[in-house]
Amino acid sequence: MITVIIATRLREDRLDHLSAMHASLTRQSVPWTAVIAIDGADPQRLPGPLASDPRVRTLALSRPVGAACARNLALNEVRTPFTNWADDDDEFTDDAMSVRLDTLQTTGVGWCAGWSQDLHPDGSTRLWECPTPPGQHEAGDVWTYWKSPSDTIPIGPTTILARTDLVRAAPMGGLVQGEDYCALAVTCLAPGILLPVPVYRYRKHPGQLTAQPGYGQLESAAREHAWQYGRSLSSALQDHQPKPVLRDRPMERAAGAPV
Repeated sequence: MITVIIATRLREDRLDHLSAMHASLTRQSVPWTAVIAIDGADPQRLPGPLASDPRVRTLALSRPVGAACARNLALNEVRTPFTNWADDDDEFTDDAMSVRLDTLQTTGVGWCAGWSQDLHPDGSTRLWECPTPPGQHEAGDVWTYWKSPSDTIPIGPTTILARTDLVRAAPMGGLVQGEDYCALAVTCLAPGILLPVPVYRYRKHPGQLTAQPGYGQLESAAREHAWQYGRSLSSALQDHQPKPVLRDRPMERAAGAPV
């Protein structure tokens, strides 16, 4: 039912984290498959538990192309009705798939998301409640909770489980960083539901991308691009919504005119 797409360069300091991500998938109670986009690295470095799991498929890219491109190319391999993005250093909560899949199947909305938790090196977690309030949201509503590019993003991108056709229509974009901001545009394409439960754990560690030197140099530009993308997409879709047809009102007969 679900494909999880993970891009990785199989860096030595992230291999244990990738194994932990895989372990969190094995604890899910609903059927899933994973596509690991290996971004220019040696596929032989893939940890043994993933390499031996028949539910895990690999897409080995011959050269590094960046996370955005790697994820989008992996999307070509998806054959399931629902898709979830994930990072190679994070984890899902044990009921992440079941609670969102049940919501999608019982309500018929296009996407379902949840809250996330910051996962610290000592194993402790801290809940992150996104600015978007829990409940059902119409297409485009989520973007109204992202007031400006510098504000907190409205929903955690990796908490979103969505119909695959919608994910294909709102992929990761082509940014060199912050590409997952663009994936939020899936909320512009269909109604969805935000659940007030954590479904994803965002690992805090020295090797995370956002902690690397120079990351902040392009952060504002990446946010600006994604913010404008979502606003423009939402506006364009609203402009093309069918307009209500007004019935022609009969003209009043002028005084003295023949009946």
